[in-house]
Amino acid sequence: MTTTTSTLVLTGTGKIGGRVLRGLGAAGAPARSGSRSGHPPFDWDDEDTWTPALEGINSVYIAYYPDLAVPGAAEVVENFTETAVAAGAQRLVLLSGRGEPEAERSEQVVQKSGVEWTILRSSWFSQNFSESFMADSLRTGTLTLPVGDVLEPFVDADDLADIAVAALTEDGHAGELYEVTGPRLMSFADAVAAISEATGRDFRYFTTTSADYASLLAAAGLAPDAIGLLTYLFEDVLDGRNAYLTDGVERALGRAPKDFTDYARAAAAAGVWKEG
Repeated sequence: MTTTTSTLVLTGTGKIGGRVLRGLGAAGAPARSGSRSGHPPFDWDDEDTWTPALEGINSVYIAYYPDLAVPGAAEVVENFTETAVAAGAQRLVLLSGRGEPEAERSEQVVQKSGVEWTILRSSWFSQNFSESFMADSLRTGTLTLPVGDVLEPFVDADDLADIAVAALTEDGHAGELYEVTGPRLMSFADAVAAISEATGRDFRYFTTTSADYASLLAAAGLAPDAIGLLTYLFEDVLDGRNAYLTDGVERALGRAPKDFTDYARAAAAAGVWKEG
């Protein structure tokens, strides 16, 4: 059974949020972007924007910026969740991260909200190679990260968005924690090799230390907080703890997850990694 809801999509301009908005639109489900450029605007750092953005909203896709791993994120998510429920939200879908203790604190907040909830505990996005700072590096022909042979089950952003849309618009997903992965384990070097094959270019992958990587990011002008978050994710979370597959996509959507090779071919066909 499909229900009609009015949905607030937080980080509606982000990799997953934008896809969720488009998916809801395609499903004919009314939705509002929760972003600083939204109408009305939403800002995680300004609680005065929360209630206006929640007016008339029945369900919320929650994605915290910059990341649920940052200190204090769970407290902010708890304050927002209480505000959303008080405003009338009856269904919450949280985008979380695998292997992140801080993220699991936010999961617990949503699970205790008293309304319907669904958790999407996600692996590293395939689209991080094409829709983040890594794309600029790859266009030069190389990618350098502080990650060695650790295996990661890269997950397609479209799969995550499809699950979120289903959880927001359909019955049968309440109370589910979907741990979401792609269909196989790959190293970052494997991923770059797949991009090379898809593009016909000879991309090279190099590893470095966390300290040297932080210096590279600082030289590129990234803020200290952003550098700290990235080095934490690469050094701590990408330590092998997530090197296993799960059936989250199959359970949620009844189909297999998309493979990284298919993603790389589509992104290459779109010209994402062409030399500037």
